[in-house]
Amino acid sequence: MNIREAKKEDFDAIWPIFSEIVKAGETYAYNRDTTKEQAFHIWMEGLRKTFVFEENGNILATYFIKTNQLGSGSHVCNCGYMVSSSARGKGLATSMCEHSQKIAKELGYKAMQFNFVVSSNEGAVRLWNRLGFETVGRLPKAFNHPKLGYVDALVMYKWF
Repeated sequence: MNIREAKKEDFDAIWPIFSEIVKAGETYAYNRDTTKEQAFHIWMEGLRKTFVFEENGNILATYFIKTNQLGSGSHVCNCGYMVSSSARGKGLATSMCEHSQKIAKELGYKAMQFNFVVSSNEGAVRLWNRLGFETVGRLPKAFNHPKLGYVDALVMYKWF
């Protein structure tokens, strides 16, 4: 297994992962009908870096890292992670989060912030807590879950 920086050509393999997760509408606040072109812009452009997690040449997961705020907030980064449903439960999210923290430090960031963690995404909340992130804010009923209705979103933060 290998985590490497994504190339534009990788997006054809990233798209099914992105599409599956966004269409489900349970963890990201992107439009559920996001097109491939829009997704490319979201996931591959305007970010600091995008990475893929591959095994035997197959892309199983992906994440991005970007500066969370400009100017006086530019020492804090933000990341988003997506794992193919066929690869869940294998520790890929853990590996990607650990990798992203290493990359963040190399890029000079002092902290990482997750701006909008859906509270019903219990696996992610548990993982981020285990990896040292604290919930520093709660946005009541900020996410409209397709099955659960309005649920809270969390702001999670880790100072390096």
